[in-house]
Parts: sequence; C-alpha cells; structure tokens
Amino acid sequence: PLDPKDPVSLTVWHYYNGSQQTAFDALVEEFNDTVGQEKGIYVEGFSQGSVSDLETAVRDAIGGKVGADAMPDLFSSYADTAYEVEQAGALANLSEYLDEEELAKYVDSYIEEGRIAADGSLRIFPTAKSTEIMMLNKTDWEPFASATGTTMEGVTAAAEAYYEWTDSQTPDVPEDGRAFYGRDAVANYFLIGMQQLGVEIFQVENGKVTLNVPREELHRLWENYYVPMVKGYFGAYGSFRSDDVKTGDLLAYTGSTSSAMYFPNQVELEDGSYPIDYLVMAAPVFRGGRHIAVQQGAGMVVSKSDARHEYAAVEFLKWFTETENNLRFGCVSGYLPVRREAASVSELDRVIEEQGLEVAPKTYDCLTTVFGQMEDMTLYANKSFENGTAARKVLEYHLADKAAEDRAAVEEALAQGKSLEEAAADYVTEESFEVWYGAFCEALKQAVGE
Repeated sequence: PLDPKDPVSLTVWHYYNGSQQTAFDALVEEFNDTVGQEKGIYVEGFSQGSVSDLETAVRDAIGGKVGADAMPDLFSSYADTAYEVEQAGALANLSEYLDEEELAKYVDSYIEEGRIAADGSLRIFPTAKSTEIMMLNKTDWEPFASATGTTMEGVTAAAEAYYEWTDSQTPDVPEDGRAFYGRDAVANYFLIGMQQLGVEIFQVENGKVTLNVPREELHRLWENYYVPMVKGYFGAYGSFRSDDVKTGDLLAYTGSTSSAMYFPNQVELEDGSYPIDYLVMAAPVFRGGRHIAVQQGAGMVVSKSDARHEYAAVEFLKWFTETENNLRFGCVSGYLPVRREAASVSELDRVIEEQGLEVAPKTYDCLTTVFGQMEDMTLYANKSFENGTAARKVLEYHLADKAAEDRAAVEEALAQGKSLEEAAADYVTEESFEVWYGAFCEALKQAVGE
C-alpha cells in the first residue's frame, strides 16, 4: 500500500536517552535515507524521557486528556503496559503483517512474550531485549578471597565472609563490616528465583492469574535476601547498585545487561579515588535450581490505525531488527539482539569489524558472556494479566522495604553496643518469616484482586 512519491510519515515514542538515543536516531536516519526512501516511509523518533514518562504520555493520549499529544504510530512498551493498551483496543494486530517464515527468524520466547491478545496474535514486536548479569569490582575482590562460586547461596556465604573480613580490618571498631552485594530489581529475584526452584508465582491462563506462593521456596528467597540485608551482608544505598559500587559500599551486584556501561571505572571516597577493574559473570542461580534468567526489555507496539501506516511501521521494525542493525544498536545500548542468528559472538565480532565500531569493553564482555550461555540458559518473562503492574510492585517493594526498615533498627542496636548476632536475633527467626509470609501473600492477593 506504499507509494514512494507519497511517503507515509511515522512517529515513534521511546525512552532512550544519551548514547542509546544517539544510536537509535542514527539508525532511523539511515533507514529514511535508504529503505524508507525506496518504499515511501519516513520515521521520526521522539524520546519521552523515562519509561514512566512514556507510559504516562501513552495513557494520556489514549484517554484523550486535554493537552495530550496524539497517539504515535509506534512506541516502546513493556508487556504490562502493552496489555493495558491492548485491552483498550488500541494496538494493531502484527500477525497480519508477518508470516511464519519471518517470525521464525526471531527467538521463540521473544515472540511468545508479544502474543498478549486474547486470540494469541502478536501485539509486541521484539526490538531489543536484556537479561541479568552479575558484575564485580575485581580490584577489591582479589585481596579478600578467591571466588566462592556463583550460586545464590554461594553469594550469600561470600557476603557474610566479606562482612567479617572487613570488620576484622579495624579491630578497635566493632561491627563495622561492609556489605558485599546488592540487587537492582528485587521483583526479578522473586520471579526468576522461584522459577529456578520450579515454581511460577503468576500462573496465567486466558488473561486470568492464579497465585502460586509455596512456603518452602519463598523461605529460601527470604533467607537469601532479607536475612543478609538485615545483617548488613547485602546492601542498597543509592538509586542503583552501580552507584553503590562507585562509592565503595558494595563490591558486586546483579543488574540488567544494559546497566553494564554504568559500572564505574573507579571507586570514589571522601578522601580520594582509585581505579578498579571488573568481572562479568552469569547471574546467580539457586543451588540445585534450573539455569533460568529473566527476559526483559521493552519491545515496540504499533497503534491501531489503517493498513498503510501499520504495514509501514512493521517494515521499519523488520529493518531495525535485521542482524547487522540490531547488533549495531546493541553494541551501544547493551541490549541483546532479537534474531536467532544475531545472538552469537561470531556475528557480533563480524559486525564490529565490518562497521568499524568502537564498543565499550564492559558492554562487549557483557554481551559475549550472555551469548556464551544462551544454549544452556532458559529466558523467562511472566505473562501479562490485569493488575500485573500492581502485583509486580509487591514483589519489588514488600520484602525490600521491610529489610531496609529492619536493617535500620539493627544498626541502631549496634550503635548501642550490641553485637550483630544480638541486634539481628529477633528479625531472622522462623516466627519473623511466618509474619512476613502471611503479609506478603495477602498483599499479592489484594494486588491481583483476589
């Protein structure tokens, strides 16, 4: 339905900023000058700021809020937000523009995540994905000890040993040990940790969710997050855990692959700074658990309009996710490419060499670490459901907020001269777990509307 003499203009809303926006804009410009010009498609991208800013702009546009901009032709969207827009009947059916041969080029789980319509048709086009990795301040790790393994229990044990070791460096100051590890997304810890243990918290069928919150598995998660947080073995201080590594408050964290570029090059203290090296490792897996990692990252959705605009939008998305173009974007952003053939070190190296790209070592190491584990790793993203955003917030904040509050009380007791064992005693009991467990289950039920 396209005519090069009468090109279709498409607006794209996204949340890219800085180098990510620069890379996206460069690809859009290239598309407009080549394939777009040939077919009659002109694309213009607009950053809406943050993810939450973008979601607000979309909701305002759908609701016809006074002063709101018109709906864009395409916009970046996570599954929960896309599901909400789909329920309003505002998304195009992308299955009408893609045949099975084209879909087969993409990683299966990425396509499945986008099938959020009631009839199973595609609504979210995968454009750039991410998972989680663990990054470590190698410089300060080596004087402490050799690695103890990357099981979740191993990280907890290493964190306790690190706290005790740092405490011993100042024998005249009791209980001043430092935290070793932190997490950027606690919700992912719940979703993926439970999956590793064989449990899916949110079981979704036909858009309806059933909660699955067994006590035994949740106890393992409580024991390997809340307990070390309360005792000061884990920590969370700044906006992101990479900030905490920069200030020397943490040595390691688990975060998104796209956060690798923010891992600091030096530790900055009040009395000076010093350079640090880094290690990139697989995100921790529970002992005896399956190697499952989170599948995350927004895709692109197309607003329901007319065949001409919808078709043009899909043509742009297919071009953007071609192996070479997608890897060029990933080299800057730290996002994983979405086509099967692109997720390999050899393809990454080929594109870097042919395009003469300069790739930050941390981003390169992050991508190659994930590519090297793709065969043995299963990526997981929970299915969308009504009130899914509210339910995820319970996972993100319920235990984390309690841990922060109780850690503050422990620190107050330490300041009064109590030992760590005495100060934390009341918080790490089975009774304490049972109280939290009951409140957590009730909060989840309220969030999903049970």
